Amino acid sequence: MSAFTTRLSAVSEGVRIAIDSVRANKVRAGLTILGIAVGVFVVVAISAAVHGINQSVANDFASTGPTTFFVTRYPISFENCDGSEGACAWLRNPPIRGNEVEALRRLSNVEAVGERIDWGAKVKYRDVELPSAGVEGYSAEWTTIGAPEVYPGRAFTAAEARTGARVAVVTTTMAERLFGESDPIGKSITLNGVPFEVIGVYKDNSSFLSGGDRPKAVVPIDALVRYIGARRSNNGLAVKPREGVSRDVAIDDVTAAMRGLRGTRPSEESSFAIITQDKLLETYNSIFGMFFLVMIALSGVGLIVGGVGVIAIMMISVTERTREIGVRKALGATRATILWQFLVEAATLTGIGGAIGLFVGWLGALLIRNFTPIQASIPPLAVVAALGASAITGILFGMLPASRAARLDPVEALRYE
Repeated sequence: MSAFTTRLSAVSEGVRIAIDSVRANKVRAGLTILGIAVGVFVVVAISAAVHGINQSVANDFASTGPTTFFVTRYPISFENCDGSEGACAWLRNPPIRGNEVEALRRLSNVEAVGERIDWGAKVKYRDVELPSAGVEGYSAEWTTIGAPEVYPGRAFTAAEARTGARVAVVTTTMAERLFGESDPIGKSITLNGVPFEVIGVYKDNSSFLSGGDRPKAVVPIDALVRYIGARRSNNGLAVKPREGVSRDVAIDDVTAAMRGLRGTRPSEESSFAIITQDKLLETYNSIFGMFFLVMIALSGVGLIVGGVGVIAIMMISVTERTREIGVRKALGATRATILWQFLVEAATLTGIGGAIGLFVGWLGALLIRNFTPIQASIPPLAVVAALGASAITGILFGMLPASRAARLDPVEALRYE
């Protein structure tokens, strides 16, 4: 018999003994399997969610173009504003004014500058009411920078945006909730009691960052300010460089123009913020990286609990099978053979827990995908990591009882009652 066949036989024997041990010690084995399953479930579910969020973020960035950047009144900051002098000086930044927007649009290296205000309103059609729906105000550049897929209907024109026409483009979700199966084009809805004509429907690129596929309407920004009471001071800009112009060159031009219009001295900080997609990604990674580490730590606790259970159940197994071990050693079994058998048994025990945790994690990913805006999916690497972690846990925590079994004196083991 070859060495490979012998080793394969030892593995199959270890697996069989592990399954028999589970059947004979259902409670102890169940607790061990549960601990491993919880740890693997957390790894798989969190990996699926993070994978979905990463894909969502990538889609968000792709929808605005890789070179598009944003000009805002406030930067992305986690600074603690305690009210002391000098703390959070950016809170005193002035709002972005109309003359500044027009000046940026005239820059030679800039293709488009779009304004945006996020707001909310009570939306109503006949007797159907959405008490708190999202309403976004955009300038005419919305279709140039955001590239929405409007069908049926159309987006508002530059003339409608300039005059603040009371027209709205609604998401498919809002259209379904307000109009059901009927055609929404041409119908009149009210936003905080003000009538707006629906001229188009678009599929929102629902994602984790955008808040999901929720009912939302897009109207000209001037209409949002004039009729719904949005504050112009909340506006932000999306700047798209001309083709062939690098993002950094366009940022330099925008920065110089804004500082010049505001009379900012060379020694003074800018009273506005320029946010690139790299900065957004860095902020995202810092937040969710910490979140992911916490979840991994929690899964580690589950694996440790399962590992302690492995030690307990394997120690009992060694004690119960002392005479068997003595007989095997008397018949020529080496320490390595005994050690290998018990390690295979421990890895099988944790492998069962890993498989259960993987299955439950897959169900969790389906629930996340179907009931949240996160398009969760399990990356293949997460499957390998989950099963590998469960097997390694079995080997590491099974080493102590396996070593004890391997070191048993065959004469003393045969005398054990």
